[in-house]
Amino acid sequence: MEIEEGQAQVIQHFVNKASTLETTSSLANLIAEATSHPSFFAFSEILSLPNLLQLHGTEDSAYIDLLRLFACGTLRDYKGNSALLPKLLPDQILKLKQLTVLTLSETNKVLSYNFKRNLRFLTCVNLKTSL
Repeated sequence: MEIEEGQAQVIQHFVNKASTLETTSSLANLIAEATSHPSFFAFSEILSLPNLLQLHGTEDSAYIDLLRLFACGTLRDYKGNSALLPKLLPDQILKLKQLTVLTLSETNKVLSYNFKRNLRFLTCVNLKTSL
């Protein structure tokens, strides 16, 4: 129960903060913060906010694409579009790797050993074998 309450608080913090921001640079900074935060995974909650539309057509418009990437993309998607997206910080890379594993496990109900072996970005052998 405490975990769910903690998650709800983190979600509410980012949604409330995003709802009050007015400049594109502050929205871009919030997206960078949210995608780096180790406990925040509710990206669609921020994507649904109307003030994010301000980012379209600005120098910070790549941040809305970054948020979409974290909402429903994978590390492969990032690598294929990295020239169009902001450079990821180490915390963002780790989170995107985690999200990629979740996405792949949803689309591949059985993860064979060869499949897991090909997840080259997983450096921890224990993590690979525990999948």
